Amino acid sequence: MSLADSPAWRDLTAHAEVLRPLHLRELFAADPERFANFSLRHGGLLLDFSKQRVGAETLALLRQFATAADLDGWKARMVAGDPINHTEDRAVRHMALRSGDQAPAEVRAVLARMQRFCESIHTGRRRGFSGERISDVVNIGIGGSDLGPRMAVKALAAWQQPDINVHFVANVDSADIAPLLARLNPRTTLFIVASKTFTTLETLTNARTARDWLVTAAGDPSAVARHFVALSTNLDATWEFGIAAENVFEFWDWVGGRFSLWSAIGLSVALAVGWRHFEQFLAGARAMDAHFLAAPAAENLPLTLALLTLWNTNFLGADNRALLPYSQSLALLPRYLQQLEMESNGKQVDRQGVPLQHATAPVLWGEAGTNGQHAFYQLIHQGGRLVPCEFIVCRQPDFALPDHHEKLLANCFAQSEALMRGKTLAETTAELAASGMAADQV
Repeated sequence: MSLADSPAWRDLTAHAEVLRPLHLRELFAADPERFANFSLRHGGLLLDFSKQRVGAETLALLRQFATAADLDGWKARMVAGDPINHTEDRAVRHMALRSGDQAPAEVRAVLARMQRFCESIHTGRRRGFSGERISDVVNIGIGGSDLGPRMAVKALAAWQQPDINVHFVANVDSADIAPLLARLNPRTTLFIVASKTFTTLETLTNARTARDWLVTAAGDPSAVARHFVALSTNLDATWEFGIAAENVFEFWDWVGGRFSLWSAIGLSVALAVGWRHFEQFLAGARAMDAHFLAAPAAENLPLTLALLTLWNTNFLGADNRALLPYSQSLALLPRYLQQLEMESNGKQVDRQGVPLQHATAPVLWGEAGTNGQHAFYQLIHQGGRLVPCEFIVCRQPDFALPDHHEKLLANCFAQSEALMRGKTLAETTAELAASGMAADQV
């Protein structure tokens, strides 16, 4: 039976008819403790979903649906390494990459090699063909081999190592790599070629261009071994390219590209912020994994976010979702999650190949605040579309400059309140009259 035919789904459909006409103002007026009742905390994280069109019954029905969909069974199968990726008949074990001392031996071995490599770069033990220290690192990859580490390096810019600059090249368009090479020094540049199969067209085209640039400057093809490393499983292809086996960092078929950030694909991140901070990065992901796997549904942050998206998309009719990080450091998070969610969930059929009767994901888009306020907020506020918005904000700034973060926080909270409250025709008319304008003048 399709999930859309299940009793839990029918109950949610009927409930949506009751809740859809209600304004958020009414929900807040009916419950003075709405923020407390519709928010969750875990560690230093606060998830406030009080401005979503949900009630206590909504959450109860959504959690019942998760039970009917055998969420706990699927979590167990994922952790056990069952091939739940039906498309490729593969396991989905990216959590194992960040499971610390409990990680598989092969994961711990690669992490140890990554640590030694990072330390050799940061201490200056590993140098370029001219004997000079490495000052720039270029990650050449695409998709999961680019979006994840690119996003994380920007997100962690406040912890950037002072002597290393990390760059990213993805597009096969020469306009991506040519301007970058023009301003780099071949004697002090290290290239990371990120491709599991080492056959990706865009990545290999850019890698060969970079290799030609380096060899021309060095006058010796053997310089490739000093300036190139690979993140791959294809040792024959990397050897043919000129990369020695000890400079190849592997990851495995059970690591989906969209989830590979915590594997060897994260080497550029470790080089950017240093190994100690990269270990903290892994530990943070590990803590959230543990929370997701163990926390009951009523306290589970990731599950709650997923169920809210299901509710907005399939029961309230929203076909899109805006992710609005009020953090310049997180400016690339919407792009990363576009691949993570739309590429993973963009399906028309279920696991048995039967056409689906419901949406598997909304279109995800967004921009860092406050930039987005000057780009598309007019449509969100007045365009007549249902646009569920997720505001992300940090209590403390990454870069402490006077008078900046307070204004950022004020914008974030003001925008979320304005979207929640809206304005009635009477309020708008009164405001216009107070300013000396009539409604028909606007």
